[in-house]
Amino acid sequence: MSGGNPKGYIVTGTDTDVGKTVFAAALVAALDGAYWKPIQAGLDGETDAATVRRLSGIAGDRILPGVHALRMAASPHIAAWHENVDIRQRDLGLPNVLHPLVVEGAGGVIVPLSPRLLQIDLFAHWGLPVILCARTSLGTINHTLLSLEALRRRRVPVHGVACIGASEPEVEETIVTLGHVRRLGRLPRLDPLDPDTLAAAFASAFDLRDFVG
Repeated sequence: MSGGNPKGYIVTGTDTDVGKTVFAAALVAALDGAYWKPIQAGLDGETDAATVRRLSGIAGDRILPGVHALRMAASPHIAAWHENVDIRQRDLGLPNVLHPLVVEGAGGVIVPLSPRLLQIDLFAHWGLPVILCARTSLGTINHTLLSLEALRRRRVPVHGVACIGASEPEVEETIVTLGHVRRLGRLPRLDPLDPDTLAAAFASAFDLRDFVG
């Protein structure tokens, strides 16, 4: 990162609704970091930034303002077209912060942001290591391996995979072996889901040294 920023991570998913926002909340709390969601598509209900604020417990000034807040719950390029918004890479430079930065992407790895810009191209431009959040449910092997291949083709550094859901040891091992990727841990679906249960689950399932070394 430019401007003297400390180390940070991009948190992305193999698909939408994988659980990456909850993982991002756990990670930013564990790192005592700052959170940035540059593009939010869909403003009905709680935004991802509001969810992270609620679940992480970090100070409000660590939730950095996004660049584009699109009302329509759709692929960002579609929502932006309907709302006459031009999403451009030059407007999406990483913010300068004093704490480890957790950047949450919108949806999956190759989500279009405009007719000329894919999210993965933005990841490549930023140069931060990516944490790929993947469900443990049926279909995840294909989605995860395809996402890893796409990231590597564009030389995006991959920090590892964070699994989310019920324990599926064979599935998780297949992803690690065929994807040649580090398994960072597995975050179960939590009920209740609140700052205390999330922090405890993250501390139990992940080694903080994998993120601060």
